Amino acid sequence: MPVRPTAALTALLSAALAATALTACGSGSGSSPDTIKVSYKESMDNSIKVMDTYVADIKRQFEKKYPGKKVELVPIKAPDSEYYTKLQQMLRSPRTAPDLVYEDTFLINSDITSGYLKPLDPYLDKWPDWQQFIDSAKSAAKGQDGKTYGVPDGTDTRGLWFDKGVFRKAGLPADWQPKTWDDVLAAARTIKEKVPGVTPLNVYTGKPAGERATMQGFEMLLYGTGDGGADPLYDSAAKKWVTAGQPFTDALSFVRTVYQEKLGPDVSDALDPNFATAVNGELLPQGKLGIDLDGSWLPQAWLAGSGHAWPEWSQKLGLAAMPTQHGQAPGKVSMSGGWTWSVPAKAGNPDLAFDFIRTMQTEANAKKWYIANSGISVRKDVAADPSYATAQPGIKFFTDLVASTHYRPAYPAYPKVSTAIQEAMEGVTTGDASVEKAADDYDATLKDVTDGQVTRR
Repeated sequence: MPVRPTAALTALLSAALAATALTACGSGSGSSPDTIKVSYKESMDNSIKVMDTYVADIKRQFEKKYPGKKVELVPIKAPDSEYYTKLQQMLRSPRTAPDLVYEDTFLINSDITSGYLKPLDPYLDKWPDWQQFIDSAKSAAKGQDGKTYGVPDGTDTRGLWFDKGVFRKAGLPADWQPKTWDDVLAAARTIKEKVPGVTPLNVYTGKPAGERATMQGFEMLLYGTGDGGADPLYDSAAKKWVTAGQPFTDALSFVRTVYQEKLGPDVSDALDPNFATAVNGELLPQGKLGIDLDGSWLPQAWLAGSGHAWPEWSQKLGLAAMPTQHGQAPGKVSMSGGWTWSVPAKAGNPDLAFDFIRTMQTEANAKKWYIANSGISVRKDVAADPSYATAQPGIKFFTDLVASTHYRPAYPAYPKVSTAIQEAMEGVTTGDASVEKAADDYDATLKDVTDGQVTRR
């Protein structure tokens, strides 16, 4: 015969259940319903506070706009690869998942497939500003299910930075615009011969550099080998990854030449995970690097107030587009990526998190961020604003490269494919592998990490 609980016991059980329910509601993100946690990548260079300053300003605006609501900032200071690992660990549990995270577009599909992120379409459908975002930026945050999982906060392009003083000493033109890969190598060889004590050419390489090696280095070469048509890394029609054919080995050969001929940094420096900080903070400002294959964002390291303030950089450095391999159309190449703000699937306060995105992405705040971050606008209204185009030297140059840019095949397997590229680069950089051996090893790894979804061209 069942035993009926007493009135006191009933009250006690009801209180316990209510407490459990409240705990469950507030357990996501480990925060209260009135507090959101915002996690982002903090610069490894302690002198660069661009992101910290920006999100702190948005926090102030948000807390003023929503009285009683609080924002807890959770910066993660780590190299790229470690940041991605730490972020994914946090996203796995409601206890540790923030309410808002900063996602690199190359990794976002991997996190979508893992179920770590929340689709934002119900919010975006009701947000008028979403119509201002360019389609290519929107697609970067779209999953294979057609849903959108992030709001992009800008994009970037890549090209060649060169030191005008070094070029003058080497007898090279101040308006240098190479037409082929051979032109780039020829300039580096001239610098090596005529300007001792200067690193002629920096091309990021190897696993310690992470995606910087893949995207700034290898893909800037690989995507300049063809005619700008078929993707040399992924066959979208077949939905398969492309094995290491001639374009791949040509790109590896360029990397091998740079390091075999000692046109690049010492191998030990190139394989230092903090080498980018040295490039931005020391080598370029001190006139110790002739040519740097790098991204549009570099000036953020030289802003007033940073530890590497360099107001005269635009007089000291020149900019050139990276040429295609043989000068074939379209004549130049760039790669674009960028980051998005995403809401974790296990976030405790997703509605409030999207309100934070809306605050960040007003036209005024977006423009402020693009200029501070030396980024490229993905909003049509900001891009059309003359004050944006003239805010910093170089913005127009890098924005114009969008017409010649390519985007990574950001499918779930891409992070592992990228690591395989870095391993191939590292092999030819150190001399431990020939180009042929590195390409063969890449093919074997590619087949493994894509479950055999490979094709040849």
